[in-house]
Amino acid sequence: MITRNLHDNWTMRRMDQDTWYKAVVPGTVYTDLMNNGLMEDPYYRDNEDKALALMEYDYEYKMSFTLEEADELFLCSQVLLRFEMLDTIADVYFNGVLLGNPCNMHRTYEYAVKELLKAENDLRIVFHSPNKFIREEFKKDPVLGSEDCSKGFPKIRKAHYMFGWDWGPRIPDAGIMRPVSLVGINETRFESFYVRQDHHNGCVTLSFDARNEGNYNYITTVTVTDPQGKVIADEINSNETVELITPQLWWPNGYGEQPLYTVKASLRNAKGDVLDVWEKRIGLRTMTISREKDEYGEEFCHVVNGVKIFAMGADYIPQDNILSRVNKERTRTLLTHCKNSHFNCIRVWGGGYYPEDEFYDICDELGLVVWQDLMFACAVYRLSEDFEENIIAEVIDNVRRLRHHASLGLWCGNNEMELFVGQEHWGAKFTLKSDYVKMYEYLFPKLLKKEDPQTYYWPASPSSGGGFDNPNDENRGDAHYWEVWHGNQPFTAYRQFHFRYLSEFGFQSFPAVKTIETFTEPEDRNIFSYVMEKHQRNSAANGKIMNYMSQTYLYPESLDELVYYSQLLQADAIRYGVEHFRRNRGRCMGTVYWQLNDCWPVASWASIDYEGRWKPLQYYAKRFFAPVLISCEERGYLDQRVSVNDDADPIVKSIKLNVQNETMDGKDLEVRWQLRDSKAAVIEEGKKELYAAALSTNWLDEINMDQADLHENYVSYQLVEDGNVISEGTVLFCPPKHFKFADPHLKARLEGDEIVISSDAYAKSVEIRNGNDDLLLSDNYFDLNASEKRIKIISGEVDVLRVRSVGI
Repeated sequence: MITRNLHDNWTMRRMDQDTWYKAVVPGTVYTDLMNNGLMEDPYYRDNEDKALALMEYDYEYKMSFTLEEADELFLCSQVLLRFEMLDTIADVYFNGVLLGNPCNMHRTYEYAVKELLKAENDLRIVFHSPNKFIREEFKKDPVLGSEDCSKGFPKIRKAHYMFGWDWGPRIPDAGIMRPVSLVGINETRFESFYVRQDHHNGCVTLSFDARNEGNYNYITTVTVTDPQGKVIADEINSNETVELITPQLWWPNGYGEQPLYTVKASLRNAKGDVLDVWEKRIGLRTMTISREKDEYGEEFCHVVNGVKIFAMGADYIPQDNILSRVNKERTRTLLTHCKNSHFNCIRVWGGGYYPEDEFYDICDELGLVVWQDLMFACAVYRLSEDFEENIIAEVIDNVRRLRHHASLGLWCGNNEMELFVGQEHWGAKFTLKSDYVKMYEYLFPKLLKKEDPQTYYWPASPSSGGGFDNPNDENRGDAHYWEVWHGNQPFTAYRQFHFRYLSEFGFQSFPAVKTIETFTEPEDRNIFSYVMEKHQRNSAANGKIMNYMSQTYLYPESLDELVYYSQLLQADAIRYGVEHFRRNRGRCMGTVYWQLNDCWPVASWASIDYEGRWKPLQYYAKRFFAPVLISCEERGYLDQRVSVNDDADPIVKSIKLNVQNETMDGKDLEVRWQLRDSKAAVIEEGKKELYAAALSTNWLDEINMDQADLHENYVSYQLVEDGNVISEGTVLFCPPKHFKFADPHLKARLEGDEIVISSDAYAKSVEIRNGNDDLLLSDNYFDLNASEKRIKIISGEVDVLRVRSVGI
């Protein structure tokens, strides 16, 4: 099979204008407009409005290419024009002939063009305004979706987030976003190739399902190579099996290694000519979801190679609203941050698009189990015959593309639609509820059973299993919990619940000041300014942040301090949840917080902002997702008071320590704790030897702290293995705003590739920054007990060093 990319010699124009401009393919309309000086960066100030207006127009792309008379494409039995992603409502013309009207960004489109090929060829694509399309369709049939988006967005199979979200702008780009090519086929090619794994008695048997187009009686041979490059099956017939007696198993990050085997399938005719090749890497593992009944209800957890793992990760949204800015290097950097922060799981949220192949390749290599939503989110859809045909083709395209990946842990039908459609949101009554059930509880599971029977299908997130049966049930399935944040509940509210698997929960913060500077002018840098509110898509969020801040910290005196406090609030909110749920391992088996990343510079729930800067939450995640963790369930002001003027019983003060071992090995450990004053002097202390079995949670007895001064004493605690502190933390019994901090006289010095931080007193949430605030460090936003700490510089230049802590 011959593949010839058609990426050169493209030009584009707005169709109400005559001037043609150079275009980059793969690319987007917005990228080409910016490259040609016809558009400003849509992320700057309020340029989003101008960018949105530009999508009121249609755009035309064209290119031409020459084929020599002897070109081998003319000899092929079939030639296809292949588009791997066209966004979205388009007309495709080849040599003046209309080939079709692609209408789904998530599909691959192919058109037979052999009879149209000649020496001089031209290709033309017209992209119609998505704004006009959804407006007209909404007039015809006003089905609704998320209130943060443009009306009518469910009517187009386009990444929904492009029409806005409560963290994203309304800039619905368009274009030829993935490769376009001519594909020459000799006789036939693979329609699909599927590798099955049978794990038994410590061995693995591989079997193969090879289907070619037309079902010709051709031979498929298979070669299997182990992770070290040794061929263990050499061009065997695909009807045979491969027995692996000593298989190297693939494990999620933190549970083992990620060895990858290579499977190469060759489709041959009777003469032995190779007609097509399918070559992918696979990991040997079993992967499913356990829903065993237990004393609490029904568990929900990933089971890998027979081991029940506690999922730790975050929800991933598209990395950019301008998809041409997404590349393999940027994706690898983001996912490597996840691995290095001890993630073992990542959820691909259903309001974006199906990521590129390299996203999953990297997850395979890093050991990140992918919870994969199908691209349906926060909307209702009418199941017409055309729509059914369209979405079935979409799902088949993407399932066949992705099903071989070791990291693929789950197919999920949609995001939040069982929850909200069941409550008749967005006008979802009668027919629309019926259509929902047909799609996610009949069509898709039936299709997945045929196309990928070895991967678990789950109808929605959240769900208890389908049928609108209390989809956010605490005791079954996965849950989304938003009372901390949307419900204004205190951080301690997490401790009232024991969700089986929490796949969404979050808390907003502002991006770094240096990130804010990329889209603002100095006069904009107030969170209530017009420009800052354009980059704050949740209308209630600024008020919520300030409300939580008023409960926790003293009033900020600058934007810089406000950003710092907002980010610490976010980090502590998620820490409260994760530590609580990890302490209850067995009953809860997953914490996937909202969200990992941003698609533009914005105030949001992300732990890594658009410019790649780690917020405190990402450093906290590195600590609270550590395989071996000590945490503290303290009692104090937060769980007993709303106001200092409450008429109530005296505040009970205590600590209850817990050690969670999420590794495959037992650990001999020592737990230490100290009650200290504000200068970090030890008032009282204790320690205890502990054996933590593999995959266990271990509670220590509650320790009464009534002797502690509410405003002047705090507790520090450490977990020690072989004399080294491997996990630690501190707790206050009052809000930080009421604690009487002593000046820690923080000092920082540079020694080689390390920064040494020292304090003379208790220093809470120590932040280290350079001039551009782009340091990536081994640790940051940590507590110091009148001590010294060495921090390794991972990336960034140390021009100046700035350090600060809470309360000073």
